[in-house]
This record gives sequence, C-alpha cells and structure tokens, in this order.
Amino acid sequence: MQLMSEKGAAGGGLRERKKRATRAALAEAAVRLAAEHGAEKVTVEAISAAAGVSVRTFFNYFDSRDDAFVVIDADAGARMRRAVLDAPADLSPLAALREAMAAELAEAEQQHELWRLHAEVLHASPHLLARGVGAHMAAEADLADAIALRLRGDGGTGGEGPGLYPRLLAAVAGAAVRTSMDHWSAHQEEAAFLDVFHEVFTLLAAGLPAPSA
Repeated sequence: MQLMSEKGAAGGGLRERKKRATRAALAEAAVRLAAEHGAEKVTVEAISAAAGVSVRTFFNYFDSRDDAFVVIDADAGARMRRAVLDAPADLSPLAALREAMAAELAEAEQQHELWRLHAEVLHASPHLLARGVGAHMAAEADLADAIALRLRGDGGTGGEGPGLYPRLLAAVAGAAVRTSMDHWSAHQEEAAFLDVFHEVFTLLAAGLPAPSA
C-alpha cells in the first residue's frame, strides 16, 4: 500500500512541506507520463520538466528513474508507524492502526485516478511490479514492528521480532484497505470512501461475522 496525503504532510515545517510537495509532484509526473507513454520510454529529463524542476533536483529525491514510479509517497509508512506508536493507550491495536491509515487515506477520493494509473504502470512492467511488491512488504513489516512495539509498551525501542499477531494484523489491515478501495471504486455513487473504509474495519473488529440473510 503506497499512499499520499497532503494532510499527512501538514504537520511538518514549511521547508519539510515544500520538500514533500516537490517529491509528490515528481512522483505524479512520473506516473502520468508512464501511463501515457510506457515507463520504459519516460526519461528523468521528461519527469523533471513535467514537475517544473531540474534533473539535479530529481536526484535529490530519487536514486534512479525507476524509483519515481514505484512509491508515490515514501514518507507515508513512517507517518503511519509514528501514529500507531503515538495513539492513545486505550485504543486497541486494530483501532490505532485504523486511525493511522484513515489519516493517510483522508483524500483517497481525490487521489483515486492517480492510484489507478499507478497500479496500471506497475502491472505493465514486471520489474516495476516486483519492486512495488517489495516496497509494500517492507511497509507492512514496518507496521507490524510498530504494532509489536506498542503492545510491548517500550516506547519505540526493543530488538524482538514482531511476532505472529502484529504481522497478521498488519497484513489484514492492508487487505482491508485494498478491499475498501476495490469496493468503493465499483460503488462510488453509494458511499464515500472513508465510510466504506470504516465499515470494513468495523467488520474486522467484530470478528468478521457472517452477514444476516
């Protein structure tokens, strides 16, 4: 799950917000150009020009051209990790994760077209798709680690592995987001995305009871 949220960036200082905005502009330019022309035909020069920055600036944010296609917002995982760790102590791990994800997904309806294009770009290029899967797995592992640290109550330190429950919760939450997005995409006229998202997490919290006939 690669996310992008202007609201998530709003907490930093002006310089940090500008850096995030520049990186987001480069990633969006890369995705849109790749969706139109094919990733293999898009150059760093073209991405930089579309974002209104220099090639030198591009390499301040990405190590290579392909990096710009893979993750729309590289900071989202760190924000969610911090939100999970900082959530009120009386929230369950599932609720803490739900709130952290909801904050990142607050503008999902406005970003839906970009996410769709991003998925198309990755699926059209096997090596980019493999890198995208790797990035998703790394983000999921970071969330599992944050959940484990929260359960241990050690304030964000500790060398133990996350264990079964945190890994399962992080994986299930990621699946819940994808399910929410897929369902909302097919039924946009029926409910707002965040309403669908919260309904899915309510079902998870209830233990996934079978719907009544």
